[in-house]
Amino acid sequence: METADVHPAGAQTLASRLRKLRYLLVSLAVMVLDQWTKWLIEVHLPHHTTQPVIAGFFNLTHVRNPGVAFGLFASDGGGWMLTALGLGALVAVGLYFWFTPSRDRVLLVALALVVGGAVGNLIDRVASGAVTDFLDVYIGLHHWPSFNIADSAISVGIVLMAIDSFRPRHLPHDVAHEAAAPAAVPE
Repeated sequence: METADVHPAGAQTLASRLRKLRYLLVSLAVMVLDQWTKWLIEVHLPHHTTQPVIAGFFNLTHVRNPGVAFGLFASDGGGWMLTALGLGALVAVGLYFWFTPSRDRVLLVALALVVGGAVGNLIDRVASGAVTDFLDVYIGLHHWPSFNIADSAISVGIVLMAIDSFRPRHLPHDVAHEAAAPAAVPE
């Protein structure tokens, strides 16, 4: 069981912030898995080639996506603008991660997934101006836009963040006690 992460003034201790660094192993795992799977596709599956995995439902396909997740804004050009926006979003999520109390484990895992996915896609965008997508899910003729491990991690992270937003927040004991105490009435 973890000790309290906040002082009465609400500031996180250095120790609690350092404990949060273990969640960045999730980010590292996502980034490594994402880059490794993209490399496998780039080496073993020619560009614009499809390899059926589950007929009528799932293919591996090699496409390059100059847009954002799921091919959005792919025809707009502006690769450097998307890179800058991605970097800005990564900084924002990183700050959110840093200021999240270490007791909010689900939120920290969610943010770590988003960070790992964002870094995985930013590596591609900076290195080549486009992201390798290869997961093709479909039913009949209706295909979901191709995506990759990084996109999946970002999506799962956002869903976990949404779920976590409905969780009731408990104030630290000292702050909750002070809030519940009746205010002194001057005489």
